[in-house]
Amino acid sequence: MGEVLCTNAVFGCLCCGSKMRPQEQHQEMHTEHEEYFPQELTDFSDVPCPVRSLPPQWYHTVQVRRIRSLRARSNSDPLQGKNLGQALQWQRRGLPFGNASSYLNLEKLGEGSYATVYKGISRINGQLVALKVISMKAEEGVPFTAIREGSLLKGLKHANIVLLHDIIQTRETLTFVFEYVHTDLAQYMSQHPGGLLPYNVRLFMFQLLRGLAYIHHQHILHRDLKPQNLLISYIGELKLADFGLARAKSIPSQTYSSEVVTLWYRPPDVLLGATDYSTDLDIWGAGCIFIEMLQGYPAFSGVSDIFEQLEKIWSVIGTPAEDSWPGVSMLPNYKTEWLTLQEYQPFGNVWDGLGRSMGAEDLAEKMLKGCPRERISAEDALLHKFFSTLPCQLHQLPDVRSIFTVPGLSLKPEIHDLYISHRKGSKPDTHHRLW
Repeated sequence: MGEVLCTNAVFGCLCCGSKMRPQEQHQEMHTEHEEYFPQELTDFSDVPCPVRSLPPQWYHTVQVRRIRSLRARSNSDPLQGKNLGQALQWQRRGLPFGNASSYLNLEKLGEGSYATVYKGISRINGQLVALKVISMKAEEGVPFTAIREGSLLKGLKHANIVLLHDIIQTRETLTFVFEYVHTDLAQYMSQHPGGLLPYNVRLFMFQLLRGLAYIHHQHILHRDLKPQNLLISYIGELKLADFGLARAKSIPSQTYSSEVVTLWYRPPDVLLGATDYSTDLDIWGAGCIFIEMLQGYPAFSGVSDIFEQLEKIWSVIGTPAEDSWPGVSMLPNYKTEWLTLQEYQPFGNVWDGLGRSMGAEDLAEKMLKGCPRERISAEDALLHKFFSTLPCQLHQLPDVRSIFTVPGLSLKPEIHDLYISHRKGSKPDTHHRLW
């Protein structure tokens, strides 16, 4: 009974956001839609007009131009509103949301422990989408993490949060339909080794903190920040993704699991077994990502266990004690016999990449405080002097508007791109993707 209630709560209409029952919702808001009959995702071989006959650049390139209007519901339309899709025979008007036949598989992008992600295309509007397909076991039903992810994302509408278009449920699978975003921060950094351009780091970091400030204001913790979960669009938009471990933070605070966040980005209080964390959990992860973007490698890359990870952290911020971190000795994993006394090291001495940009070292130190209560909030971090060179209009943007709607703001070519272009004897094309 509980599973049925949870499922009904999640699988309302995604396109209008109403809390009506799905059947009433689609009758009132989408009268042109057909009745929903669950079925398997259509394979490309069944399409009357095979996609391979279409111009390949339609799927893989985009003209990067200044956005002149309010952010649309998705940035995954490669033609930015042009009407080529109307001429495609596989596109159908009146196809309903929530129906598997409304989306086509293009290719497999990746596979995780409980879900497989495919690149797809919507037959409703011709936009590229990402299809996260979750297999459901008959005896277990819908995974709880999927219910939580879907219910949280339905209420989040922000330019720096990945957009959930639709949810499809069949007997065997549960499919989340997201906007398609070209790459993620981990891939972007691997393609530009040695650290990113400080200006681009400033743009990425501002968007990361902007997204965190939004979800923290909604009393939501992401709890799994890492470069692989930060998507990067063709024009440089950064979007928080993978809310499978996210939780709505109740007030007053309650006890949470300490088994969250990938080890390298897990804060010391959680490594020590704390379960009463708050938004400071995400701030530590964001600080680690900040250093990694500037430095070119992870800030704290532990190898085997949480104690080795803690040693890496203590070697920089110093071994904690009650006078500097009240209550630390009461945490479950705090064992004096396992602690090696180490002194605080200036961040600039440890990571020279912080010296490339004014204010970077100070911001990193404010985010990576050992005592969680001393960490800067995402909202305050947006006002830090590190971002003082960015246009002031960024602080007045509506939630759904991208920072790249501000005139003159765009991602710059990385050093690696300039080097490759120089060797080829040509200038980087600023009208196409920068990687």
